[in-house]
Amino acid sequence: MLKESELQGVYVPIVTPFDGEGEVDIASFYNLAYNLFQDEVDGLVVNGTTGESPTISPEELTLLFHTAQDACEAADVEVPLVVGAGSNDTRTAMKYTEAAGQLGADAALVVVPYYNKPSQQGIIEHFKRIASVGVPVILYEVPHRTGVTLQLDTVRAILDIDGVIGMKDSTPNVQLVTELARLGSKPVLCGEDTLFHASLCAGAKGVMSASANVETERFVACYQSFAQGLRETSGQQFAELLPLVRLLFQEPNPAPLKWLLAQQGIIASPTLRLPLLPISEELQQKLAAYL
Repeated sequence: MLKESELQGVYVPIVTPFDGEGEVDIASFYNLAYNLFQDEVDGLVVNGTTGESPTISPEELTLLFHTAQDACEAADVEVPLVVGAGSNDTRTAMKYTEAAGQLGADAALVVVPYYNKPSQQGIIEHFKRIASVGVPVILYEVPHRTGVTLQLDTVRAILDIDGVIGMKDSTPNVQLVTELARLGSKPVLCGEDTLFHASLCAGAKGVMSASANVETERFVACYQSFAQGLRETSGQQFAELLPLVRLLFQEPNPAPLKWLLAQQGIIASPTLRLPLLPISEELQQKLAAYL
């Protein structure tokens, strides 16, 4: 089980590779996971949004998680495995979180309820119920996807819940992490890749970065430089990564990532499941500079 003190560094929400028929490509998933472990990531998230979680069945999630465990063992590392377990139905989110714990997940990443726009108090109660399952919970705040923005007091109330060990902050600026750091808070991981270095400077303990599926060692080096007190070096390392990060979000995630990983030979195919589509030829040409 993941502890608050371990929620730091570079966590990667891994993509879910599919073959040409749209079925899960376990060999490619293993290869990518093994590479990420070799590049010394601090955590792996299976079944996050970057893993196309809305399209993944429970049976597929079980297979993916056990494959991640196998890759971790083969790489001879001890890395926390987090499972995306959110839902906008509290009972369903509780079931998903319980299932994640039964798989052996070290924590569950639980998004703020989306689409139905509950009240702030309703969201607090949602997380209280999920945390009662007994699996460590990471709050995931991503207002541009959920349609609701948490108030600072709401975030603090959720982080005060026993069993909630920290949060992924995908708000569009560093205001929230700055305030949480000033007030004293459980660990916050940056979830907005373009703000990785700025968030570290504001008090974040690390990043949960989709972009770090590629150029992983450079993201890890950027974090490690900062952790060693080399803030200027870390800033320069991130500045060099930023053009790639921006390209990776020029079209819907994880399509650009999958194209680049396939071109690099790390996964066999850039196939996505609908409603996501492959990237444009224009973006392909821009990303080709990173091959």
